[in-house]
Amino acid sequence: MTIDQTTSAGDTGGSGAVQRKGPLGQDAFMKLLLTQLQHQDPTAPQADGEFLAQLAQFSTLEQLQAMNAKLDVIAGVFMAADSEVR
Repeated sequence: MTIDQTTSAGDTGGSGAVQRKGPLGQDAFMKLLLTQLQHQDPTAPQADGEFLAQLAQFSTLEQLQAMNAKLDVIAGVFMAADSEVR
């Protein structure tokens, strides 16, 4: 099964949509999380479940980035081996 890209990276998806320049990285994610914590209402703080879910998302982001780096190394090894065979 193949999955085709339905929109280009520059496609805004409609009028008024914000165009991202790149993926949300660890630094940006942590800045958003800390900003959210600093500006929350002290009389009605964020629920523990929501905060834990965001931390889990951050952990998942780190793991996916590490996995992507390892897959890039594996792909490089396969490309090098393929070019040696030809």
